[in-house]
Amino acid sequence: MEYNLADLFESVVDVVPDREALAYADHPGTGAERRLTYAELDAAANRIAHHLVAAGLKPGEHLGLHLYNGVEYLQTVLACVKARLVPVNVNYRYVADELVYLYRDADLAALVFDAEFTERVAAALPQTEKLRHLVRVGTPPEGAPSLDDCTAFAEAEAAGSPERGFAPRSADDQFIIYTGGTTGMPKGVMWRQEDLFFAALGGGAPTGEPVKRPEELAERVAAGGDGITFFPTPPLMHGTSTLTAFIGFNFGQRVVLHRKYVPEEVLRTIERERVTSVSLVGDAMLRPLIDALNGPLKGTDLSSLFSVSSSGAIMSETVRDQFRALAPKVMVLDNFGSSESGFNGTATDDSGQDRGFRLRVNARTQVVDPVTYEPVGVGEPGRIAQRGHVPLGYYNDPRKTAETFFTKGDERWVLLGDMATVDEEGIVTVLGRGSQCINTGGEKVYPEEVEQALKAHPDVYDALVAGVPDATWGNHVAAVVQLREGAGPLDLERVQEHCRARLAGYKIPRQLVIAPAIQRSPSGKADYRWARAVATEADGR
Repeated sequence: MEYNLADLFESVVDVVPDREALAYADHPGTGAERRLTYAELDAAANRIAHHLVAAGLKPGEHLGLHLYNGVEYLQTVLACVKARLVPVNVNYRYVADELVYLYRDADLAALVFDAEFTERVAAALPQTEKLRHLVRVGTPPEGAPSLDDCTAFAEAEAAGSPERGFAPRSADDQFIIYTGGTTGMPKGVMWRQEDLFFAALGGGAPTGEPVKRPEELAERVAAGGDGITFFPTPPLMHGTSTLTAFIGFNFGQRVVLHRKYVPEEVLRTIERERVTSVSLVGDAMLRPLIDALNGPLKGTDLSSLFSVSSSGAIMSETVRDQFRALAPKVMVLDNFGSSESGFNGTATDDSGQDRGFRLRVNARTQVVDPVTYEPVGVGEPGRIAQRGHVPLGYYNDPRKTAETFFTKGDERWVLLGDMATVDEEGIVTVLGRGSQCINTGGEKVYPEEVEQALKAHPDVYDALVAGVPDATWGNHVAAVVQLREGAGPLDLERVQEHCRARLAGYKIPRQLVIAPAIQRSPSGKADYRWARAVATEADGR
């Protein structure tokens, strides 16, 4: 047995077959609710895996998952790793041209997609000659184009064997996570499954003992209780949620899913399913929960909830404190990581507007000079890097791979895009994404710091900050702001006055744009390309 995700999952199934593994609890009582034990989920994944093999797909070929959250998503990912196919996440917001790029860049041989995306899939197919097998979940809407040789998911599942019977697997089998797309075209991060297990799926045990043998995982599950329910609320198409679900499976726990993020339904599910751990992405997902707890869902029973963790976007201190006031016994974890590194660390208790986003990082993370790759001195800016269990590179992109991944000594490293400093105690302060850094009059401004200050204003619901070309300063700092419901008028002078107590003069916004809503990805990640375009258009220069 190796550190292969299918082998590890099956070893857990064998020790807790009757334990509930997955609850799809979107609309209880409407027929959409589904519950599967570990044995039932294993058999369901086997059925799809056998269908894919029978359809002629070979080990190492790539399968795209163009799906909303649901049982079928995780069932198909498990089917892929069982059959030694490579799962590839597809952003369901993409339109036909973007899908053509991703389908082609990822060399997809097969696609499992939700029926409501039929029209987009049909539009992309003529330009994706390698994509030869389609499986559709659900019934297409009336008038949707017909697709030749498209298999219904239910038929594929019914025809496949529920037994295992697969060829031996390897720790070198791959898992690809496509990332990006808001500041450029998406990139496929290639992980060996063993590296992914230790970097992002609990094998490295950031809060406990690392797993020393593949067999040890099932031994731990057999020796321990269940009692933990993970609730990944962002879309599974973003790596964070799928990885969270696999952490739950790896340790024999229960995973709860919703099709889409609806704050009120999330809170009802926490209460009904006795959820212990919720994962989300930053203010954009936590703030609506706060609004619901202060409004229609006031009094929701959160007594089962142990932790709320965020990754992918930094929580503002204001929003974090508001949630803690409503749920003082719940641990709020602001985690730092990426598709390229897995888990890096967690924010310190004093992290916030006054001291910056401060992290206690794992032993494999350093702040390095981006040219020499040597550790920077105390207080000197550098880029966050991680060594050891890191990806192989970006699929189909040798240039970007060479820029991001390097070898130092006998170890592989990944150089992240985040700028940071480190203090005498080894605490890392994240400055922001280097690619989003605004150079104004020779000074560097990181948008995240200004956004934290803006969100502390009582009338600001959400905000993004971008640089806009400026004849005098090179670029000026522009704030795109969404106001709270019922908030009065907010002008640039009041925003600047608010920020002066929190930021150096050169960081204060010189332009304010009030937007009806801040555009983010479905998981809450910032769309800086949109913010820059909105601010530039409003500036009119």
